[in-house]
Amino acid sequence: MNDHSAKPHPLDHVVLPVVNIDLARERLGKLGFTVAADARHPFGTENACVFFADKTYLEPLGIASVEESEASARQGNVFTARNQAFRFRCGEEGLSGLAFGSKDAGIDHQNFVGNGSSAGEMLQFTRPMTMPDGSETIAGFKLAFAGDLRAPDLLLFTVERVNPLPADRAALETHANGVTGIVEIALCTPEPAAFAAFVSLAVAQSAVEKTGFGVNIAASNVKISLMTPEGLEAYFDIAGSSADRGLRGRAILFTVVDLAVTEAHLAANGVTYTRKNNRILVKPAPGQGTLFAFEETR
Repeated sequence: MNDHSAKPHPLDHVVLPVVNIDLARERLGKLGFTVAADARHPFGTENACVFFADKTYLEPLGIASVEESEASARQGNVFTARNQAFRFRCGEEGLSGLAFGSKDAGIDHQNFVGNGSSAGEMLQFTRPMTMPDGSETIAGFKLAFAGDLRAPDLLLFTVERVNPLPADRAALETHANGVTGIVEIALCTPEPAAFAAFVSLAVAQSAVEKTGFGVNIAASNVKISLMTPEGLEAYFDIAGSSADRGLRGRAILFTVVDLAVTEAHLAANGVTYTRKNNRILVKPAPGQGTLFAFEETR
């Protein structure tokens, strides 16, 4: 693998399609997250992100303009085309994509093409961004997309920031539920080994760890677990379908400083949750899209 960085890519953010941004803002707020200002993409989608101290973030993704989004998809925008396809096949909510940080999306794109795993043309765009102090800045992005025809419902891509975000996001990175970052992303498939090479390519990590329930691939900052439906049930108490032979994003495991604080916050806000193996599990709900699990930093 002609990898341009010695270490694997870090997880940058998780794409969570939602029915609409207002609903996501309400649900995520209830869960104790600080949600950033709404931001609009130049191709019809919009987000309201949740930033973490470990520099990962959640991107709840809504459609601001169906017309613009559909037009961009017709013109070959992989991001909007795959968002439309996910919503059509899986419903308006879920975990549809993982973005990994990169210093050179162009090289990633060449790697994806060379491995027969490109999902389409690169995407470059800029958008204005409002900072916590009210100032405006222009953020620039270059995306390279990896795809596997056997896994139509999960998009993996790398993101190179042309004009990186200002470092000080402390206000946005502080959450009432105590979350400091993401530890693990759980993907579900009846045949984890079949998708190991695809995920490894996107993460730029050739080492694959076999587990009792599948395989783990280590990004530089989080673990990407490919697990069977049995594994998903054992770890996260949710049923995966063995009839769906693709690869689906099913859970996000967050790290918190003090689980008691998280639990108190959820209870105070009337959020239904369960406890299992020193974790708090919150099943998907409108505006949330996928299972959220919380555990203390070990």
